[in-house]
Amino acid sequence: MIRGILGYGVHVPYYRLQRDAIGKMLGAGGGKGSRAVASYDEDATSMSVEAARAALRSFDAPTPAAVYFSSVTPPYLDKTNANAIHAALNYPREVFAGDMVGATRSTTAALTAALNDRRPVLVTSSDVRTGRPGSGDEASLGDAAAALMIGSEDDAPVIAEWLGTSSATHEFLDRWRAPGWTYSRVWEERFGESVYKKLVAEAATCAFKETELSAADIDRVIVSGLHSRAVRSASVAAGVGAVPAAEDLTATIGNTGSAHGLVALARVLDEASPHETLMLVNLADGCDVSIFRTTEAIAGYTSANPVNQQIDQGNDNLDYAKFLTWRGFLDREPPRRPDPVPPAGPPSERNTGWKFALIGSRDRSTGNTYLPPQRVALEGGAVDDYELVSMSEIEATVATFTIDHLAFSPSPPTIAVVVDFDGGGRFMTELTDANVDEVRIGLRVRMTFRKVLTADGVHNYFWKATPVR
Repeated sequence: MIRGILGYGVHVPYYRLQRDAIGKMLGAGGGKGSRAVASYDEDATSMSVEAARAALRSFDAPTPAAVYFSSVTPPYLDKTNANAIHAALNYPREVFAGDMVGATRSTTAALTAALNDRRPVLVTSSDVRTGRPGSGDEASLGDAAAALMIGSEDDAPVIAEWLGTSSATHEFLDRWRAPGWTYSRVWEERFGESVYKKLVAEAATCAFKETELSAADIDRVIVSGLHSRAVRSASVAAGVGAVPAAEDLTATIGNTGSAHGLVALARVLDEASPHETLMLVNLADGCDVSIFRTTEAIAGYTSANPVNQQIDQGNDNLDYAKFLTWRGFLDREPPRRPDPVPPAGPPSERNTGWKFALIGSRDRSTGNTYLPPQRVALEGGAVDDYELVSMSEIEATVATFTIDHLAFSPSPPTIAVVVDFDGGGRFMTELTDANVDEVRIGLRVRMTFRKVLTADGVHNYFWKATPVR
């Protein structure tokens, strides 16, 4: 039975930091190009939700048997991050949710586990990468998320058939981060490059043997890894130096860590034709090589949010001081308001559908839609005569708004908007990924899953509006 990729989605954050802004501020560091920056209200979980939503909008997706979340920068330790993704996508309770976190190779672990399963599995990978101010990591890394729905031809059309995966594992010192550190450390690059070259050659040789292919059969190579020198030499080490390499995207969004290989793969799939053989090489504490071949089905597949489109629509003018504030390196005076309190467990449990999946109610007698869901209709007074409706994918229009300079926010001012959903339903929320001069009555918006605040280590996730671009 053919098994492979059924659909995919990517989330590239709206904001970009120009690398030369670092040098202008600090007198050192920076460089050319830009890097993607997760907003103050985004983290690896919220970005995974957005990537998964982009994937699910692209095709008639089956309900997966499992949701896997992979990240080096998980918002929670000692708590399953994938549960929030599961809840935001409104999956039933029998769908398993689990994390594979801690290293960039965790994405390969999640992907390999999904490919070797017999059921449909949603794999998400996301990182919010950072480094010390002025460091190479700060400039070269970036933030993004990717999601793949893995399954068989019985679940949905397979757009990229999985031909095989081979690995080479070796314990050596390359990149590491101790618990509590906000940045990683890296060993001398020449040492890591020499080790990776051997591992790439071993993994590629095994992959060709397993799939009964040769370098001449490969149409495109996607190489991912945080060791830049090893990434540049990997194609030659794998014996595919003459094969066209996929754009690595570091010039425009940075190296997005554990998500980067899947983001680059999605970029290739956005423009792939049937019967192209793709070689995905991941360098992280070893080397993993996966080979896919696009099918006829990819000709009829249209990505809901192509990677290049997201890159082109980014805001290139993020202030470096604001970037440092969002990352916690610049401790600025907050609004003089009471500190936020964490959400309580019991009310969150009672309102999971509303809080995480943005489920409203529609009165059967009048057709009125209520957010949050209401048991009693405001018009007519009918009790418990309603149906639950998902509002997360419905676009809306700004009916009125206010600019609040006093409300507590990590990035003031707060833009509060009242929106009218297409087909009914009025809702008050925040507008995010927008400047004050962008908001207006009549602005078209869509909903996005965000982190409203963090208090006492508890992340309060909910939905905000963002402009339709």
